[in-house]
Amino acid sequence: MTSKLTEVSTTPQTAMHKPTLANEPANKVFIIGLPRTGTTSVSVALLEQGLTVAHQAFTKQAFMLADAVSDAPCFSDYKQLDVLFPNAKFVYLDRPLDKWLPSMQMLLGRMMVHLDKDNGRFHPVMKRSFNHCFDIWQVEDVADEVHLTACYQRHQQQVLSYFTGRNDFISIDISLAGSLTALLQFIGLPLGNEVECPQLNLSQLNGPQLSFPTQNFPQLSFPQLNMGRNVASWDEYKHPNKISANASGPDKRKFFDYRLD
Repeated sequence: MTSKLTEVSTTPQTAMHKPTLANEPANKVFIIGLPRTGTTSVSVALLEQGLTVAHQAFTKQAFMLADAVSDAPCFSDYKQLDVLFPNAKFVYLDRPLDKWLPSMQMLLGRMMVHLDKDNGRFHPVMKRSFNHCFDIWQVEDVADEVHLTACYQRHQQQVLSYFTGRNDFISIDISLAGSLTALLQFIGLPLGNEVECPQLNLSQLNGPQLSFPTQNFPQLSFPQLNMGRNVASWDEYKHPNKISANASGPDKRKFFDYRLD
């Protein structure tokens, strides 16, 4: 989660970026884990695999240019995106609550002034995405541990219920060994000796192997980014395949017309 990309940008994005997945442009990958579950780490890892990636997307054009989109508004809008992109794949990021809670409390402490409904400088799509999942305009203390726990569990239950029995959905914990391998297999990207994982502050974490069948492939792990109080790793990471959250296209910076339930 960053502050830089959440503001309304006036910098034009050229149309040079094109989706790089082998199939139809509609075959997107949406990372629908909540903030502070590893969305930046996943986004950077997918950049390194050659995909165009938007960490947050607030225009139609950002969605069209990116192979993969993470964070806001994907974590709140997955049902609507499922309708708009029927061939998309969805990736839920799970994180132990004892790790997620303090990280999310720290993030909200830094963001709430910018998420103010009337005066906050963050993009309106981001504001309503956070309000949808965290009730930021309805509760007195959005960072309360009980409240955030309920928000996390509600979101998780809704996601798992919605995608029950579907083969276009995977849930991963990026701290587990082999989690990147599982994701690349799920997306259909090549696995082999040529696959590299960005070594940015990488922690070699040991843990149980995922149930996703990865035993015949290298057990790749994700870069550990936005650790501690760092929230700007996406801004700091330079890569030509990064897509602006505010990319302008034929509809300028218009967003989709749908409404959340």
